[in-house]
Amino acid sequence: MSFQVTPQRVWNGPGPPGRPDQTTECQSPATPELAMCRGTKFTLVAVDNRGSHTESTYVSVRTSCPVVDDSRAEEIADRVYNLYNGYTSGKEQQMAYNMLMEIPPPLLYRVQHHYNSHYERFGDFVWRSEDELGPRKANLILRRVETISLYCRSLLRSTHIQSRTDTMAFVYCQSDEGGPPSNIWHGSLHDRRAMCMEKLISLQRNTYSNTKLR
Repeated sequence: MSFQVTPQRVWNGPGPPGRPDQTTECQSPATPELAMCRGTKFTLVAVDNRGSHTESTYVSVRTSCPVVDDSRAEEIADRVYNLYNGYTSGKEQQMAYNMLMEIPPPLLYRVQHHYNSHYERFGDFVWRSEDELGPRKANLILRRVETISLYCRSLLRSTHIQSRTDTMAFVYCQSDEGGPPSNIWHGSLHDRRAMCMEKLISLQRNTYSNTKLR
């Protein structure tokens, strides 16, 4: 008996036209920094000696929300406000547009949060972007955050976000039978031997709070 594992990417948002929606449901854990909202789905199939396949079983491995640098998000929000404030030349408009299109969507969402927190009395981020850049460019910017899950958006609206690095142990296994890499992994419980060792990996993560974090 052998097993066939095929990885499939799980989307954060609606799938493209003509493709089923593969949105992963977000769970609300006891500690919000462990929010599980993204991941990879694997198809597991057993194959016997005659090539017969069992029914597919789907296994999802979920990961945490994307890590953001909150200090950088606040700095970008201040820069965007300064570019939008007063008379805005075409050069300044293009600088603001390029900056907002180049940063990752989670960071962009946090920039929007900081902008509205500090400068909403002068017009919120959406209105000011449409006014300064025009509806078309503003829409291109705002559409980038649509891939962020609703639960991760709620965390990105937290009053305080801090970054930290955690060290985690994991087990790394490698078969003694070499072979070319493939998206489909075939393994026999009886015919394959693997060497395993424990390793350490450093992971960056965010902590979220509506009160000042120490």
